[in-house]
Amino acid sequence: MSAEIEARIRELGITLPQAAAPAANYVPFVISGSHLYISGQLPMENGKVAITGHLGDGIDVATGQRAAELCAINILAQAKAALGGDLSRIRRIVKLNGFIASKPTFIEQHLVMNGASNLIAKVLGDAGIHARAAVGMAALPFNAAVEIDAVIEIA
Repeated sequence: MSAEIEARIRELGITLPQAAAPAANYVPFVISGSHLYISGQLPMENGKVAITGHLGDGIDVATGQRAAELCAINILAQAKAALGGDLSRIRRIVKLNGFIASKPTFIEQHLVMNGASNLIAKVLGDAGIHARAAVGMAALPFNAAVEIDAVIEIA
């Protein structure tokens, strides 16, 4: 199963990065019982925040979706690190919480989150179908456009 997931990742043209170290006083993930909690992931690419600013103020939905995809890729990288490299231990993505930096008049946070939801579902199949929230925020760390955390059921 892990080889199947890795093959899907390659087919999608994704290279999972090294899991990012925390930027403050927290851990990147916690395993408690059969759940893996992934701390909020930013749209990091090549070691830096790739998409900054606010949706509805110079950032369109398509760019926001790309930011959400990058967050999802970093969630998978953290999960891989937490699970000793074995993504087949993921039974289900239980929930994604998406925080979208946006102007008060921007109301398409749910469309931005589709970037992460679609990518996770493509990579994990049925195990990637999840509950979620998509919330507009005044600001995020490092001026990131999107931040997403995850709750994952594991074996």
